[in-house]
Amino acid sequence: MHTVVLGAGIIGVSTAWHLLQLGHQVTLVDRQDAAAMETSFANAAQISVSFCEPWANREAPLKALKWMFSATSPLLFRPQFDPDQWRWVLAFLGQCHDRAFERNVAQLVALGAYSHQALKEMVDQTGIEYHRVQRGIAHYYTDAHAFAGADDAAALMRRHGVLRRVIGRDELLRIEPALQAFAARIVGGTYTESDESGDASVFTQALAERCSQAGARMLFGHDIEQLERDEHGIRQVRVRSRRSGEAQTLQADAYVVACGSYSTALLRSVGVCVPIYPGKGYSATLALRDPERAPMVSMIDDQCKIAISRLGQQLRVAGTIELGGFDLRLDTPLARRRCEMLLTRIEEVFPGAADTRTAEQGGDPHFWCGLRPATPTNIPLIGRTGVGKLWVNAGHGTLGWTHGAGSGKALASLIDGQTPDIAFAFA
Repeated sequence: MHTVVLGAGIIGVSTAWHLLQLGHQVTLVDRQDAAAMETSFANAAQISVSFCEPWANREAPLKALKWMFSATSPLLFRPQFDPDQWRWVLAFLGQCHDRAFERNVAQLVALGAYSHQALKEMVDQTGIEYHRVQRGIAHYYTDAHAFAGADDAAALMRRHGVLRRVIGRDELLRIEPALQAFAARIVGGTYTESDESGDASVFTQALAERCSQAGARMLFGHDIEQLERDEHGIRQVRVRSRRSGEAQTLQADAYVVACGSYSTALLRSVGVCVPIYPGKGYSATLALRDPERAPMVSMIDDQCKIAISRLGQQLRVAGTIELGGFDLRLDTPLARRRCEMLLTRIEEVFPGAADTRTAEQGGDPHFWCGLRPATPTNIPLIGRTGVGKLWVNAGHGTLGWTHGAGSGKALASLIDGQTPDIAFAFA
């Protein structure tokens, strides 16, 4: 079979790789000049099977309402004159109850465990190096009331087979001594030894190169102009080179839409409606000034809801969700406030570890933002659409890196006529 994969983030490239392993012919298309240049480029770097709770829970509506008035809130809802946004919000509110939460958690953990194993197999097979750190993920709390809920959260993960332990401050400091300067403010934490971290873009670009070596046709720098369908399904896809302006049509036995937040419009053009809406996330990648003061264990800051990961001689800090459409600007007052919050928090928790000076102060922080393609449940859409030959692999929200390897493997298996060995409700 010949499959055209549209989108070369971690999801699309992983799908392409697994299709090649099954003997398929693959064409991979992306508008950027290389793989992983958009949402997969500078994410939080965590493979966090144990921290995959959906955003929708019984407390979410009240928190979201309160956070609307803070420029640095973890989840910021910015109302737009956009029917897609309001449909998404209404569907999200419909998931904010305990029964839906439990159901969604089960799906996310199942996919996470399957994907983590798939990633390990891919690394063993390819030998790709991507600043991988296998020291778990630690979650620290500075608020006693919030820490009181850590037992329930850890118990939830244990019910689904993930060992997330509640630990005291002393044990947390033994796991990550770099927290010592911030220790007086820490009230406790949790730790999951089985989680890990690494650079998603480095991995994805290296995997894309191996796809090319395995015979995939790589059409980077090509806009996806139109999916064309007839009574039997998708007939072809038209793409156009950004460099030459030349258009071409691609015909295949299967077409996979893995375009993140942009999947919604592309699928709608052929009559497929999906509840995917962009959540703008921010990150800063900082050069280390004193590596001894920087953490090696990947961390989650409960108060600010940010992730902190060591990537060689750099520190990546990422977080926040902003529901406000397809705005990718970093130069607005709101974007600057959210970026500055990341720098301020790093200096508070790991003082002197990284270069947190702004450009005006002579520093060189690498700020970035990307659109996380979120469904109201946070469960991604993986599987066949109602249109012949058309498949989807999108909607992974903040867990694209965690779920990417397994999502690609599962969809490749489905296209190949197999049933993936995972308790997951495929599209």
